[in-house]
Amino acid sequence: MEPRLRTVDKTVPLYKLNHFPKKFAYALGRALIYLHATRSKNVRLEGNDWEEILARCIGAKWKASNSGWDDVTYQGMAWGMKSVKNRKPFAAKTVRLISGRNSLSFPFNVSDIKNHDPCLLGEQILSIWNTRVAGVRKKFSILRTVVLLKSDDLTEVSVFETDTVLYSAKDYHWQWNENDNLEGLSKTTNKHVFTWQPHGAQFTIIETIPDKRLKLRIRKPPMLKQNQVLEALKVDDSWIEIVE
Repeated sequence: MEPRLRTVDKTVPLYKLNHFPKKFAYALGRALIYLHATRSKNVRLEGNDWEEILARCIGAKWKASNSGWDDVTYQGMAWGMKSVKNRKPFAAKTVRLISGRNSLSFPFNVSDIKNHDPCLLGEQILSIWNTRVAGVRKKFSILRTVVLLKSDDLTEVSVFETDTVLYSAKDYHWQWNENDNLEGLSKTTNKHVFTWQPHGAQFTIIETIPDKRLKLRIRKPPMLKQNQVLEALKVDDSWIEIVE
């Protein structure tokens, strides 16, 4: 089992952890306003949209990845992206991040979960996470997760980063909760850190949100009508070719 490690490398980061570039906030704010102006009333920001916006705002590259940890890259750095709805994105203290499906049936041939030591199961769950993270860190020496907390109407958001690290099994105790999900607790603080659901094998990490986070509130613009967009682009019939 690999220990939890800090990033130690000669790679110079694009910016320090949670110290976003100077123009990042305004670039993100403009992107949010654009989404409101050009999409439906129930505007969303998640998945590829969030990845592309971050890449554009910090001057990095975007390319969808299989792992989900290197969607955005810049030289020796990589970012994985998470977006979570929260009614109070400015005040939230913790956030649950869905972090993949860690099935034990194939890698460890575990089937009858409840007949196994929960701490052994927890060690196996973390080993799957560590193996995946270590694989990405072979290519990128600085690996971060960027989390977007967003209000329901997407007019308030907060953004923070965390280093994507390896976890040492000896630091955690595992137990079953009343919903028959496996929970990992810190031996030092007794805080709930991980949740694993046997049905579906979903693995969740509970992150403490730093006090230092980017907080944005935007003015919601009116939604543009189709004719407004077409007129702004000066579209006429010559833009359209009838093939058959």
